[in-house]
Amino acid sequence: MAVTLDGGIALVTGAASGIGKETVFALAQAGVEGVILADLNLSGAESVAQESTKKKWATNSHFRATAVQADVSEEAAFGRIDYCVHAAGIGSISGATTEHLKIDVYDQIMAVNARGTMLVLRAVSAAMAEQEPRMHQSARHGTSRSLGRGSIVVVSSVNGTMVAPGMLSYTASKHAVAGIAKTAAIDNIKNHIRVNVVAPFYTETPMFEASLKRVPELGAAIKAITPLKRAAAPEEVADPIVFLCSPAASYTNGATLIIDSGITLTIPRTSL
Repeated sequence: MAVTLDGGIALVTGAASGIGKETVFALAQAGVEGVILADLNLSGAESVAQESTKKKWATNSHFRATAVQADVSEEAAFGRIDYCVHAAGIGSISGATTEHLKIDVYDQIMAVNARGTMLVLRAVSAAMAEQEPRMHQSARHGTSRSLGRGSIVVVSSVNGTMVAPGMLSYTASKHAVAGIAKTAAIDNIKNHIRVNVVAPFYTETPMFEASLKRVPELGAAIKAITPLKRAAAPEEVADPIVFLCSPAASYTNGATLIIDSGITLTIPRTSL
């Protein structure tokens, strides 16, 4: 991981597994002073917190990791946060098309993915707005610039930029996530807080493994249609997340970084 961070405290939601878990390791390696791991699965988050220290990936001598239990569909209050990576989310493995859609499934996915994103951004934006801005000293030019009061990265999906059959609930939630994040980016300009989005294609996570069990032919389909003939590795999403948190992206706000090896270049995009 070439990008470095000037210390600071990070909050990662959905930190017990998948992209959130890998992001904890990437942030530790990049130089954060501490990570707060938030997940409904407290034991899983505690395990990741311990692993991030034991594997000695942390490059900051003051590094510490703390796990907290959090349900992102409920309101929460946080302390100082320099970086927030909102990776918590759920999918649907039902594959139900529109006429067979179950309302309770739709409501649950929207509650976690859309409402959960709104609640996290609401709480974190309020906390960051009260903080003092941080400065960055450029090693290349010897100049300094403000990093603002914080950086937020929301993990969405390529389904937030296109649609797929049998995924109405998930797709609707990720379109909502994109809209929430971009609106927060505009709202937070006055507070000097950046908000950006990453939109990955299929990534090797527990959610992906569940999809493979439901649709065994999915693996072969991904290999056939993706330019790199495979799903993304978690670090291929976590490293761009760290970049968006870093001083290297201090002029980047309201952007959506699509991480899909180029597959969506050939798929028509339809907005809901």
